[in-house]
Amino acid sequence: MSTAETDHVLLLHGLWMPRLSMHWIAARLRRAGFIPESFGYATIAGGPEAAIPRLARRLRDRPSHVLAHSLGGLVTLTTLERHPDLPVPRVVCLGSPLCGSGAAAGLAGYAWSAASLGHSADLLRRGCHPWRGTAQVGVVAGTTPLGLGRYFGHFLDANDGTVAVAETCLSGVADHTVVATSHTGLLLSPEVAGLAASFFRHGRFHLSGEARPIE
Repeated sequence: MSTAETDHVLLLHGLWMPRLSMHWIAARLRRAGFIPESFGYATIAGGPEAAIPRLARRLRDRPSHVLAHSLGGLVTLTTLERHPDLPVPRVVCLGSPLCGSGAAAGLAGYAWSAASLGHSADLLRRGCHPWRGTAQVGVVAGTTPLGLGRYFGHFLDANDGTVAVAETCLSGVADHTVVATSHTGLLLSPEVAGLAASFFRHGRFHLSGEARPIE
């Protein structure tokens, strides 16, 4: 089986979230014929620099697509940038502030809240470089502004309550789409699961009616 044909999907959670947070979307991907596996990492105490070597070793062991929520998307693309030979054909980022997080910058500006970002602060604030890797990357952003992040991000345009749509628009990605849901809702949405399945199969979110919701 070539890497483009793999049915394995590695799932990465976001900041302050447990590995269990990926359970619902993993179950939907399983119903769609994929083999999901969750990757847990310490987002505060360990942060990206501790997670990246572990993630690289796991991805080197078995060709896999990656589905990553929020901070998980930044960790994934940074890992693939540092290890461009990893057998990862496609990546779907859900609500990932790939261009840097205004909410994280806002939190970092207060002494009482800066520590809540832990070792993930720097990557969240600066974001990723424009994408030039071999993996095809798709991004799903939410447009329902429910979340405390909006008070720190001072968003003027569409956002999911934690991340602005504009913060997800990284140069070089293969496809980008928006869904009417919140930041956490991206993990619970049947529509988002269907979009991810379509991207893993075809490298596009909408193709000949393939992106059906997965109940």
